[in-house]
Amino acid sequence: LHYQPQVDLNTGQITGVEALIRWRHPEQGLVSPAQFIPIAEERGLIVPIGHWVLREACRQNKEWQGAGLPSIAVAVNLSALQFQQKNLSQEVARILQDCGLAPEYLELELTESAVMRDAEKTIATMHALKAVGIRLSLDDFGTGYSSLSQLKRLPLDKLKIDQSFVRGLPDDPDDLAISTAIIGMGKALKLQVIAEGVETAGQLEVLRSGGCDEIQGYLVAKPLPASDFARFAREKSSF
Repeated sequence: LHYQPQVDLNTGQITGVEALIRWRHPEQGLVSPAQFIPIAEERGLIVPIGHWVLREACRQNKEWQGAGLPSIAVAVNLSALQFQQKNLSQEVARILQDCGLAPEYLELELTESAVMRDAEKTIATMHALKAVGIRLSLDDFGTGYSSLSQLKRLPLDKLKIDQSFVRGLPDDPDDLAISTAIIGMGKALKLQVIAEGVETAGQLEVLRSGGCDEIQGYLVAKPLPASDFARFAREKSSF
């Protein structure tokens, strides 16, 4: 796993980190998830991989806390198949207990395609996860199948602006309009809003002036191995 910092735009502090899986091949080097994740899904491996990612991210976060790093949340992506598993909330609770990590330091990121397939089942699963005490984020917002009538029923904590809408900022008027609308809608629904894929100072300023709460992207740091993130967090007092 590599970890990409998430920064609060009001305080400049690191408030979270997203766990991102990588495959270091002995001959090909670092293999992109875009290459191996679809194969894992086809071969039925995505659920056990997702289980390992969740457990390892929780274990690592608890280790950082034990080493004296500030307590922050680790965000873990759930695949659609993983989200559809029976007893998902019990599995999450068991992993947290095994790792000794308090629930408020885990955030699960769900994609629109995962949560919009069966609205009633989705809402029940999300409420069960919220009962564990964790946070829920809707990832890649605006790129999937969102129904606004369903969105207002979901027990979410955060919306994540997809990098495809951030990339054209500040010059693309369409990306600017969409990003501003997502931030406004998130605020109206009392959700935190985070933008991913932030790479330039111009993008940062537009998002900050628009009221976005948090950012992540290469402007802050690329995804880092656990030891490098620990060093980054100690050295970077504020952004």
